[in-house]
Amino acid sequence: MKKQIAIASLAALTCVGLAACTPEEAKNDVAAGKGDGVTLTYSLWDPNQKPAYEKCAAEFTKKTGVKIKIDQKGWDDYWQNLTVALNSGSAPDVITNHVAHYPELAKKGVLADISENVKKDKVDLSGYTGELADLWVKDGKRYGIPQDWDTIALVYNVKDIEEAGYKAEDLKYLNWNPTDGGTFGKLIAHLTIDENGKRGDEPGFDKKKVKTYGWGLETGGGVVGQGPWSWLALSNGFNYLDKNPFGTQYKLDDPKLAEALGWMQKQIEAGYVTPVEKAGDLGLEPMMEQNKAALVPDGSWRINTWAQSKAQKFAFAPLPAGPAGRKTIINGLAPSITRDSKHPNEAWQWVKFLTSNDCQSIVAGEAVVFPSLTKQSEAAAKAHSERGVDVSPFLDITKNKEALSYYPITYKADEINSEADVSIEKIQRVKVDPATELKQLNQKVNKLLQE
Repeated sequence: MKKQIAIASLAALTCVGLAACTPEEAKNDVAAGKGDGVTLTYSLWDPNQKPAYEKCAAEFTKKTGVKIKIDQKGWDDYWQNLTVALNSGSAPDVITNHVAHYPELAKKGVLADISENVKKDKVDLSGYTGELADLWVKDGKRYGIPQDWDTIALVYNVKDIEEAGYKAEDLKYLNWNPTDGGTFGKLIAHLTIDENGKRGDEPGFDKKKVKTYGWGLETGGGVVGQGPWSWLALSNGFNYLDKNPFGTQYKLDDPKLAEALGWMQKQIEAGYVTPVEKAGDLGLEPMMEQNKAALVPDGSWRINTWAQSKAQKFAFAPLPAGPAGRKTIINGLAPSITRDSKHPNEAWQWVKFLTSNDCQSIVAGEAVVFPSLTKQSEAAAKAHSERGVDVSPFLDITKNKEALSYYPITYKADEINSEADVSIEKIQRVKVDPATELKQLNQKVNKLLQE
């Protein structure tokens, strides 16, 4: 994110393609379905979500006459291409934005402030889940409205759980602590099976010849560890920053984090968690589908990956409750208008539509992600239920504000995540003492924030 982004100077939002009109008149024309001839480009990275938003786009075009061209690229290509497009003045009109990236984009002036639009059109922000709407405001300027959210829950192999003597009901009340691991520690030990059929909690278990690990490790995750370990640390009382959003100091030297990652390290060493060298080669989905692991923590954005698997039958369970209770990272994406857009009024109407009941009811019916509007989140859960999938472990936790930890938002996220990936991998490889490594990491990332 260190690259300098050149921006075309826009003295004011101009009325393009509509002769002799004011911005307010242009907006009214769009709302009245007089946007014929205008095509907006909207970018996103998740191919699974594209069909739902194509349906939203079709409905939007019917209402406004404005056409939507959806440009989908995978995560890495998405951000790389966006940087190039912003440099060249060819950026999409509206982008799907992430809280880890928007601070730098806003700082460089490539995003439009929509606060006045929200105010003039009286957009009700109280209907969105939790405090997601607040995350997109910096220094009085708003750069997005939430369009979806995600949380973390446990994904488990139904056959493995049943053969281990557990029932789905048993998994609803798991607990964890860094001393003896609680019932979650017992579960992953018992789910682990070596090549001779010995379980991890049985005499004669061979940790060097494991057939199925109790807990599948997802590598990477940066400073947040959203899927792999965030929930473990948060449930032990850890907080990432001095404040969020836009904290000025990370608190990675907190003993609560070292305790959580130290316990995780011990489970890896005991043979209950997939070692890094195997996890990296497999990847999360193949690991589970090949039954190399019985259980993984994962995000709600992959519900359908697991629910629609042909290789295994998977189901979902709540995260274990730690000393500080059950905790999850909650994150939400938002559409942002780029300052390069030649159709800012139409772009605003699209953003407003994306985050309204009109579009979110369509997304809910597709059962791909949880829409940001609370009542549409419930509708999405119902749509999943009608397909025979219980997604309550992802949804129910959002109803307890004390259980929610918002994705940490700072500047220089890319550099910080790169540093963190190195340190966390050392811990997971059982090469370093977590407390010592985390103190060093904390110094590095806070130095980056101060530069």
